[in-house]
Amino acid sequence: MLAVRFIAIVAVFLCLIGTGISQESDAQPIPAELAEVFLAKKGVDGQAGERAANFLVTDIPIFCVVRLPSPGVATVRLDFIAAKVPGVKPESKVVSLRYVTKEAEDRVNFSSKPQGLWVPGTYRVDVFVGTRKVSNIEFEIRAVPGEVAKPSTIKPSPTTRKPVKRSTAADALARQTLGKAFW
Repeated sequence: MLAVRFIAIVAVFLCLIGTGISQESDAQPIPAELAEVFLAKKGVDGQAGERAANFLVTDIPIFCVVRLPSPGVATVRLDFIAAKVPGVKPESKVVSLRYVTKEAEDRVNFSSKPQGLWVPGTYRVDVFVGTRKVSNIEFEIRAVPGEVAKPSTIKPSPTTRKPVKRSTAADALARQTLGKAFW
């Protein structure tokens, strides 16, 4: 009798654990493949436009559009890498962006922009879903044809400007106020 109770309790316990495990495994798995990944220039509305394979240093920002095969929660990461850019260590990670999709989302729009203009060279974007690398796109950013790309200039902030020196001799207000004392 005691053995039957023990077996019944163990069986109920195992059923409860098995139900909990099966509920966890019913969750949407991380998509193994992507439906689509492409690079794009800025469209007229300021968002990602049509696909692009060629970029100039003035194309700011550059978008990377990632479409998942089905809506669901997934962590999507993009690493923007300077593969062969003069003056930059090869394979340097420029920026890493991460986004967790919501239940009804199947598209992620990443964008990246420099402080001034892009430095001409070969770049690569690596796309990860979860921890798995699912895509990489290598592309080149070229200098603007016919003109030299100008570096961005930083305007001095108002706090760094010196005030204009005023001459009391040429200042009418100073002559009216202080005129009797000095003239």
